[in-house]
Amino acid sequence: MELRAADSLDDALEVLSHRGDQCQVLAGGTDVMIQLARGEIAPAVLLHVEKLDELRGVEANGDTRLGPLVTHRDLAKGLLGERFRSIAESAATVGGLQTQVVGTVGGNICNASPAADTLPALLVHDAQVTLRSSAASRTVPLQDFVVGRRATTRGPDELLTAITLVTPGERTGDVYLKVGRRSAMEVAIVGLAMRLAFDPDGTVNDARIALASVGPCPMRSADAEAALVGGGLEPDSIDAAADAVLRDITPMDDVRGSAAYRRRVIPGLLRKAADLCSQRAGTGSPDGEG
Repeated sequence: MELRAADSLDDALEVLSHRGDQCQVLAGGTDVMIQLARGEIAPAVLLHVEKLDELRGVEANGDTRLGPLVTHRDLAKGLLGERFRSIAESAATVGGLQTQVVGTVGGNICNASPAADTLPALLVHDAQVTLRSSAASRTVPLQDFVVGRRATTRGPDELLTAITLVTPGERTGDVYLKVGRRSAMEVAIVGLAMRLAFDPDGTVNDARIALASVGPCPMRSADAEAALVGGGLEPDSIDAAADAVLRDITPMDDVRGSAAYRRRVIPGLLRKAADLCSQRAGTGSPDGEG
């Protein structure tokens, strides 16, 4: 196996243009090295991109633009600010401290695990990913980029170069909640992100709900979102949203939990998420915060 360390973005794209179908892109390596050790992947070339400064940092000019080499630890420490709390919370649950220090948000996206913690939080912020090759650039919604378990629409000659997020408006709250045997170090049994926006009278005018570990890839539930819009988080609307989620998901039994258990925890998880969003938007009681 050949190790290539790219010294510029152009250099990385040049390698991918000629040998992309033989390459595995490597940044933090928290997933890739495990997959190599298990024999799940066997690329001819490891293309190391960790030193590319062009893929780091955050730009906030209207929408928020995030470099794919930003680490989970930087996100967990609040790099994106108070309007993206769900992303900070999701990044803080990705493994332990050592994983968070080296693992990157771009790696989490491209690995496309059904249980990826950051993906639901990115989905509720309308994340789009920009992919570049030596010949072209394209931007696609994250929900169209991840298409299955460890499956994306990235071409062999393309590199993920940016993640763009829609900055929330006023009276908006967001949260990421994770059910697991431990809050971190453990793959999620269920992960749920929510973002709600409210009118001054407390009516929900926009809702985003996304989940992980309940199907082949993280997903949004459009029917559940619609159930919350136009009301004030009454019990009936929360129940309708939970019912819609349960219709949308296709959970499975595995060593972490059964499909039945995953279904059982979702209504309570959704109710807690809605309460926290309301509190963070300034429309609810602070009693349940934390």
